This record gives sequence, structure tokens and C-alpha cells, in this order.
Amino acid sequence: MSNEGVREKSFTPFFRRPSLLVTCLSRHNGHMSEQKTSEQQPIVLGLWPIAGVTTLGVTQAEAQATIATAIDLGITAFDTAFSYGYDGESDKILKPFLAHDRDRFVVIGKVGQRWTPKRERVVDGSAKTLTADAELSLRRLGIDSFDVLMLHSPDPQIAIETSAEAIVALQRRGLCQRTGVSNVTPSQFAQFASVARGAAIECPLNLLQQDSLAELIPESHSEGGDVYVFWTLMKGLLAGKITREHTFAPGDSRANYPVFQGAARQRAHAIVDRLETLGKQVKRTVAQLAIGWAVSQPGVTAALVGARRPEQIRETCAATRLPAEIAAQINEIVATADSQKG
Repeated sequence: MSNEGVREKSFTPFFRRPSLLVTCLSRHNGHMSEQKTSEQQPIVLGLWPIAGVTTLGVTQAEAQATIATAIDLGITAFDTAFSYGYDGESDKILKPFLAHDRDRFVVIGKVGQRWTPKRERVVDGSAKTLTADAELSLRRLGIDSFDVLMLHSPDPQIAIETSAEAIVALQRRGLCQRTGVSNVTPSQFAQFASVARGAAIECPLNLLQQDSLAELIPESHSEGGDVYVFWTLMKGLLAGKITREHTFAPGDSRANYPVFQGAARQRAHAIVDRLETLGKQVKRTVAQLAIGWAVSQPGVTAALVGARRPEQIRETCAATRLPAEIAAQINEIVATADSQKG
């Protein structure tokens, strides 16, 4: 089943350049409303860190303060998911901010992952689960429609086209304006997009992991879908705050990622050291350079950036697309680190 012929509401991608007008869909009349902004920010606040699953010590007050600070700084797009938090914490924390000015904000949701009562992650791409979880997530958020609804990850037991059909069915019902998919290979994206035309995508992209640039991002962009990249700071490693001697607290899942181990971690620190030097020259922090590099790549719409505390989002939201010469210097830094491996 394709969604060709579905009469969609007009929706302009939120971060398209070079206009200085941020366009947001009016849910009251189906037309576009325009809000002026001094500078388009290619940043979406990702709510995974404040949901408190992989990061420790996040209080509700800190989470709310982080979102409030992001809004004050001009960020009006948020990335949430049914599984962000064991009981939908990210949806619930975001809800009060949407209550009185829904048209101001863009909400990207994801379904297809959930938690068991024993807090074990389950991937379920069945139509029944995708539908039920999307409906519950909307109730948690207190809204009637997502701007973008994504399949969180493919279910190995179910054809991805079947999951795509379920997402498109939700679109037909008006529960989302656009569809998308996350955590897929290029071939899986092609299968999903054969059903959900113009699908958006979320994929990893950072200075340490650039595979998405070869095929996945160009394919999605050529199909007309928005491209949102995550792990731009590789869970803090490219923020310039984690030292070589740093050890993670018990329960912090970052310790299990290969990039935080052995030679891969040392390579990352070598890159960060040189980014610090470059940053002093161009008046940018390491985090701003890393995010700026990611959003400067062809086809990238915006970066999903997480934060646990207000001061973190103050720094990262200042990231902008980089001048070509700075991006080239960063590419040279990475290439040099690669040539010195081993």
C-alpha cells in the first residue's frame, strides 16, 4: 500500500534554507503560519537524555528547565519517542510546554520500541502496537497530531513495508502530518520509502561515524524527505568535556559503546584536542564545531541534540552551519587522525 494520492496538509520542512522565516503548520485551519526569527537554528532538542534511561541523576525540575531554556533560546522542535523513559517520561515532561501554544512547536515522535515491566527493551513493528503506542503517546503529550511520526527501528520479525503501511494509516487518520523511519540501512530505507513516499529519516552522523554520508543521507534527501542526524556529539565524547581519564558511573550505558573503549576512544580524544585548538581560533567550542560540521553536510536538515541541563543546551544551540573553510579544516583533522591509527 502506498500513500500516493493521500491529500496531505501543506507542510514545509521546518529547517529549510535560506529563508529567515520559520514556517509552522497551523493545526486549526490547515494553512501555513509564519513566525519571524533572527536566525534559523538547525537544531532539534532530543528528549532521550532527560528521560533518564541511559543517563543518571536527571530530575524533573532539571528536565523542565532544560526545555524552557531551549525555547527561550529559539528552539521550537522536539524529538520524543514512546520508549523515551520507562513510562513515557519524555512525552509527559514536554506536555505542559505544548499546552497553550501548539502551533509554535514541531513534535517528532517515534513508535516501535517499548519496555517490558522488567524494563527490557522490545522492538515491535506490528500495526496493532504501532497504532496503540502512537495513540497513547499523543495522549501523554496532550496533542492530536505529530508533525512527523517515525518507525523507531525495524522489527526483524515483520516486513518493514508492513510497519510503513501502519504509519501511513496513522497519517491517513490525521495523527501525523509526515512519516519517517529511524535506525535503518539504505536498503531498509528504500523499502520503507516505497510505501511511505517522502519519508523523513533519523540516522547517526558525527566526526567519528560518517557512514551515513555515503548512501543513506543522499538517498533520503533525493526522495524529498528531511534528514535529522543524531549522535552528533557521540553521547558527549565530542563535546570536549570527557577526559581521557574519565570513568563512567555504574549503570551509565555509554561505557558499553565501542567508541568509548581502547584505540577508538584515544582516536576520539586526539580529534577533540585539535578541535579545541581550532575552536580557539574561530571562537567556537568543540561541541559547536562538531554539531556545526554535521549540519553543514549536504542533505542534512537538522541535528538532534540532547541535553540534561540548561547550560548544555545554551552551548549547543549556538551551533550553526560552518563556513566551508572551517568545515574543510575539520575534515583534515579527522583525516590526519585516521592516517595515524596504528
